[in-house]
Amino acid sequence: MSTQNRRSAFPSSLAKRQALSSSSSSSSASGNVGKVVAAEPHLAKKRAPLSNLTNRNSVSNNGLRSSGGSSCTLVPCTNKIAKVKKGPPACTGNKGVSASSLPASFNVKPSAVVHPKVTPAPRSDEAVPSSFALPGPCSMDVSPSKSDGNSVSMDETMSSCDSFKSPEVEYIDNNDVPAIDSINRKTFSNLYISDHAETTGIACKREVLVELEAEDKIADLDNSLMDPQLCATIACDIYKHLRASEVKKRPSTDFMEKTQKDINPSMRAILIDWLVEVAEEYRLVPDTLYLTVNYIDRYLSGNPMNRQRLQLLGVACMMIASKYEEICAPQVEEFCYITDNTYFKEEVLQMESDVLNYLKFEMTAPTTKCFLRRFVRAAQGANEGISMHLECLANYLAELSLLEYSMLCYAPSLVAASAIFLANFILLPSKRPWNATLQHYTLYQPSDLRDCVKDLHRLCSNSQSSSLPAIREKYSQHKYKHVAKKYCPPTIPSEYQT
Repeated sequence: MSTQNRRSAFPSSLAKRQALSSSSSSSSASGNVGKVVAAEPHLAKKRAPLSNLTNRNSVSNNGLRSSGGSSCTLVPCTNKIAKVKKGPPACTGNKGVSASSLPASFNVKPSAVVHPKVTPAPRSDEAVPSSFALPGPCSMDVSPSKSDGNSVSMDETMSSCDSFKSPEVEYIDNNDVPAIDSINRKTFSNLYISDHAETTGIACKREVLVELEAEDKIADLDNSLMDPQLCATIACDIYKHLRASEVKKRPSTDFMEKTQKDINPSMRAILIDWLVEVAEEYRLVPDTLYLTVNYIDRYLSGNPMNRQRLQLLGVACMMIASKYEEICAPQVEEFCYITDNTYFKEEVLQMESDVLNYLKFEMTAPTTKCFLRRFVRAAQGANEGISMHLECLANYLAELSLLEYSMLCYAPSLVAASAIFLANFILLPSKRPWNATLQHYTLYQPSDLRDCVKDLHRLCSNSQSSSLPAIREKYSQHKYKHVAKKYCPPTIPSEYQT
């Protein structure tokens, strides 16, 4: 071998090579693989069925509320453990190296650790030998070649195998060693990332110019860089994309007049009121309910529907939305049971297929709930003390809009912004419900919300006398802060909407 030195892609000191050798030898000892025994799955207790939606003139007040509570038992997953075959290793291709296929010298007991012979690296003030080896790159697919007398290698403790390759090396002069160390230090210093990233100004930069009041300060919603769930660095881009997508995934606003002949807006409202009860019974997340209504309206926009099959469409759309949003979605049998077995399993599955094919499997759709999360955070800047009441009240007003067919003319983001406006007004009637922060993050001015706020105010005022009580009773519970029972002022001052 030449008397020159070998250089790898990432040079380092020889002392690191010794530490690598020691750790490789000690970590090679493997224990017995434990067996995972899966618990026997338990069948979920069936719930009492709701009455057939199409065989009643008005909404039944009993429905799910008469059924006893039941708990959902999760079926544990069975972990499959591959058995380790003992025997001589089979060297094939560029495969990964398993614990059982390592050479015999790697399977060392902890009490007998073999240390390779290591020649210490020369210091800068000592005489440098004629040649010494720099360590090569560490990889599971390659093995260092056998060293000569003047170089350091781990090959004395490794067996040869045809699938292992020797790393490619190049030879350098001894004078280049200090330069390599300098490059290492510069590289690690450049890769260092500080834990405290400084941000100045509003993190959310928009292309749309918003006229702001000089005395009103804008709260920065995207300054929580340590919380990965808030996606602070890309939140603005996400909501910009949602605003563009909500136009493409909206249903028709006049399908009842142009497409549907056998159903009317009242039947649609009865169906959605019943689906609210189903979502509460199965404890589905709010996004599932909003997506369900979106799928129903988009399907009805282009497909005439018989009133006897309207409930079938509802359960099929809720099953699709559950598969999209839920961790543990209800089974198709449960959706059949909840309709009092009005429909067979095959009918539900066929309707599911029809909906998916008509929507071309475009299941992602921005809903009012998507925007409410962002807008509630924008509104909580000045109302920290009543944040929970504000959030629950805004959700209550937004769900009331699901029942109303005429509310389809408003974009989901506009409904969400109007719900925040009205919720702020109900909680603090003497204070202006809109500020610069809300205007900045919603991109809506109070004048843009006037018509939608008026319709939401009408729905809220009439909810106490409505024949569809599911949403009102849902938000009259303690966990929703009894927001459905809050007093709604009869009028909204006109100066608040300018």
